Amino acid sequence: MTHVGTTPRTTPSRLAKRSTQELEQIYAILDEGLFCHIAYIEGNSPMLLPTGYGRIGDKLYIHGSVGSHLMRSLADGREVCLAVSLLDGLVLARSAFHHSVNYRSVVLFAKGELVTDEQERWDALEAFTEHVMPGRWAEVRQPSASDMKKTMVIAFPIVEASAKMRTGNVNDDEEDLSLPVWAGVLPLSLQASSPIPDPILNPEIAVPAYVEQYNRQRKA
Repeated sequence: MTHVGTTPRTTPSRLAKRSTQELEQIYAILDEGLFCHIAYIEGNSPMLLPTGYGRIGDKLYIHGSVGSHLMRSLADGREVCLAVSLLDGLVLARSAFHHSVNYRSVVLFAKGELVTDEQERWDALEAFTEHVMPGRWAEVRQPSASDMKKTMVIAFPIVEASAKMRTGNVNDDEEDLSLPVWAGVLPLSLQASSPIPDPILNPEIAVPAYVEQYNRQRKA
């Protein structure tokens, strides 16, 4: 099993047993998530913005308008901290102190790399589309030359990263176990509701199977 290198920034100061640098775990969390948050410094101010992403191998890609302030800021190669989090359950203990959540997360430190190779840009946009909705790329109108000209793609190498997670049940203090309070875990997951068609959609166009059967299945 391949690991990324451990650095001071990817070494937790507490609960180290919940952390791992195993790429298999890191990739699984990234592949299940939909949104990331990117933190960086703009002038003297901290910035934190959410955005979608896609992954190809050991690179994470984001895309946006060439006029986007976020994209133009990250294209200069500045270092960022990027995080993806998945919430799996609420851990309800007998005491307020021991309430917690079950979660999986990845934190990545990297410098953005402006992608200029046209094939890599194309592949990244396909990966982004397929990450959000598997099966969609082959069915829709793919980007035109004009679309590509208006789009900026930035890559982040997955080199300095770590995953952290909590699983399992309640960890109450022994003296609280006899309290007459319900304790346990309330599992949470991302679930899709019924698709809502575009009001002007031709009614003869059926909902694709990949939409009807959509789910963000947890990767093993």
